[in-house]
Amino acid sequence: MAENTDKIEILDLKGNRKDIKEKEEKETQIPENISNEDQKKKKKKKNKKKAKKLNLSEQTEPPTIPVTKFYSKFPEGELMDYGSDNLWRTTDEEKRHLDRIMNDQLNDLRKAAEVHRQVRYYAHKFIKPGLKMVEICENIENAVRSLIEAKDNDYTSGLAFPCGCSLNNCAAHYTPNKGDDTVLKYDDVCKIDFGTQVNGNIIDSAFTVHFNPMYDNLVNAVKESTYAGIKAAGIDVRLTDVGESIQEVMESYEVEINGKTYPVKPIKNLSGHSLDLYKIHSSKSVPIYKNGDQTKMEEGEHFAIEVFGSTGKGYVNDSLECSHYISNDRFVPLRSAKAKSLLNTIKKNFNTMAFCKRYLDRLGEVKYGMALDNLVENGLVDACPPLSDIHGSYTAQFEHTVVLRPCCKEVVSKGDDY
Repeated sequence: MAENTDKIEILDLKGNRKDIKEKEEKETQIPENISNEDQKKKKKKKNKKKAKKLNLSEQTEPPTIPVTKFYSKFPEGELMDYGSDNLWRTTDEEKRHLDRIMNDQLNDLRKAAEVHRQVRYYAHKFIKPGLKMVEICENIENAVRSLIEAKDNDYTSGLAFPCGCSLNNCAAHYTPNKGDDTVLKYDDVCKIDFGTQVNGNIIDSAFTVHFNPMYDNLVNAVKESTYAGIKAAGIDVRLTDVGESIQEVMESYEVEINGKTYPVKPIKNLSGHSLDLYKIHSSKSVPIYKNGDQTKMEEGEHFAIEVFGSTGKGYVNDSLECSHYISNDRFVPLRSAKAKSLLNTIKKNFNTMAFCKRYLDRLGEVKYGMALDNLVENGLVDACPPLSDIHGSYTAQFEHTVVLRPCCKEVVSKGDDY
C-alpha cells in the first residue's frame, strides 16, 4: 500500500506554516524495547505537550479552532488611564475594589473580543479585489461561528451584528441579500463592520479596507478621529465633548481624489452608541461632532466609539434594498401564521440581536418577505436600511468597544491591526 503523504497545514498567528501530521507520526514511533507502562507515560506526556502548544499559538486558516482551545481566561484589551480630573480613581481603594469585581466579570466580553480579533486578522489577509461581497461576508461570519462555537436555535453566543461591507458612498448597513453578486474593486472603499457576543456581552468593532493609496488620507482621518474619541471618553465626560474631539481631528484632514481636493467631514447623523446585554444600540448616542449633548458617560457603561467620515455632504439617507433587521421586546398580537412562525425563528436564533436576510436563508426560511414586512409594520422588528451620502462621495469607518471600568477604561476590541 502506498504511504499516505497528505499534509495537514496549520498556521500560527504570525502566518508560519507547520507540517503537524508528519511531525506527529515521527513522535508516535515508539521503540520496541520500551515497556507498556513506559509507552503510556510517553503518550500521556506527548498529548500534554501537544495541547499546551495548540492553546498557545496555533490557528487554522481560515480560522476554525474555537478560542476556548487557546484560553480559559481571556486577555484584557488595551488599558488607558482617565484624564487628569479622574486620575484619583487609579489609587482610590474603593474604586480599586470595584474594579477587581468588574474585571472578573469581563471574561465573556473578552472572549467575544478575541474572536473578533482573530477573524479580522484573517479578513485582512483574504479580502482583495475580485471577490464577491457575499463571499467576503460569509467567510467572516462562518469563521465567527466556528471560533465562538455558535449553535442554531441558541442565541447565547454568536454574531451580534451581521457583517456589513458598505461600499464607497454607502457608509453603513449594507450586506448582500440573496442574488446580489456585487464584486469588490480596486478603487472601492469598503467598511467591514461586524459584531460578536457571548451571553449577550457585545463587541462592536469595524474597520475600512481600501487598496488605492489615493484614499489613504480619508481612512487615516477616520482612524485617528476614532482614537481621539476613545482618548476623550471617560466617566463623567459629556457626550458632546467626545464628539468635539472627534470632529477636531477629522476636519484637520483633506484628501485629493482624481485631482480634486475634498475636506473630510464627520457624518453628523451617524454616531456611536452605548451597549447593553443583548442590545447593540442602547440608550446613549456618542456624537462624532460637537452637538451640545450634555449627557454624561457613567462608570460601568460599555460604549461603541464609532466614527464615520465622508468626502460628501456629511449626511446620509436610506438607500438600496434593506438587509439588516433588529427584533425588539414589544408584544403585538399577530394574525398571520407565517409572521408568527418567522418571529419564533427570529427569537430562537437572535433574540434582540441584529440579523440579516441571509441568516434567514441559512436557517431554511423561504418566501418570508411578506411575513418580515408584517413584523416591521407591526413594530416587532426594526428595519435598518443601508445609509449613503451623495453619489460619487467616499466614506470610511472605524469602531472600537470601550468599557468604563472604575479605575481605568479598557479598549476591549483593540488589536495589533487597529
